[in-house]
Amino acid sequence: MRRTGETRGRSGHPGVVPLLLSPGQGSQSPGMLTPWLDLPDARATVQRWSERTGLDLLELGTTATAEQVRATEVAQPLLTAVALLCGRAVLAGSAPTAVCGHSIGELSALALAGVMTDDDAVALAAGRGALMAQAAAVRPTTLAAVLGGSVDEDELAAAGLEVATVNVPGQVVVGGPVDALQAWTPSSGARVRPLDVAGAFHTSAMAPAVDGFRALVEQAPASDAVCDVVANGDGAALRDGRELMRRLVGQLTRPVRFDLCLQTLSAAPTAGAFELAPAGVLTGMAKRAGIAVTAVKSPADLPVHA
Repeated sequence: MRRTGETRGRSGHPGVVPLLLSPGQGSQSPGMLTPWLDLPDARATVQRWSERTGLDLLELGTTATAEQVRATEVAQPLLTAVALLCGRAVLAGSAPTAVCGHSIGELSALALAGVMTDDDAVALAAGRGALMAQAAAVRPTTLAAVLGGSVDEDELAAAGLEVATVNVPGQVVVGGPVDALQAWTPSSGARVRPLDVAGAFHTSAMAPAVDGFRALVEQAPASDAVCDVVANGDGAALRDGRELMRRLVGQLTRPVRFDLCLQTLSAAPTAGAFELAPAGVLTGMAKRAGIAVTAVKSPADLPVHA
């Protein structure tokens, strides 16, 4: 991965601008936008995004309840907004060596890599979230984490279920109809823990959202990335802007292979890595792959720039 800029860390010594990781849905929490509004121009920026999306992101990100921010149509643009405010502050005008986003995190990652504008990323996140919420309402589907054992995909298919996410070895998420998931017992003896989600994201249950989201993506201008973008589908390091945009559409119904992303990233070390706000989930996964990551949970965690 090519080096594209420099920052100064807390020690004051110059270093290469690092890998940025953008977290996905499930990492949101009430009030997560609040500390980032103290950054220069942040409030005006979020107000502009609110007008673009038709959502009051300022209110939703500061005073909304956990149930309100959990809603797919709210969580996705809000997560994108927070990650972008954080990412721009980390970069301070420079470019990263690489970016990788988990699920909805790919939108903020692509914006930080220069593929799309920040405004378009938040707008696409709002459209994606609304379409996925509508798809989830078509029939009752859900997700579950499979812990402490392997997953046999033929066995899953026979039960009417699909792999939705592979985060790291031993952390697999499966999805499908609620009744099928409740009835399924893996032969490996693994524990199945239901997840509190609105639908089976990254499975065929999201098919009703595909055409609408494709139309939104095709309307958005795209440039080639200024750094490597490690893609969810297969861990490939890409820079072709249109290919990356095309993959956003396929991501709706295909598994997130974050395990493959981590393999790619661990094979091409950077000068460091930051997980953007609201940080924490990806930091633990990355450390299991031998990648040291700083979780940027508030502006106090930002690197000191020269």
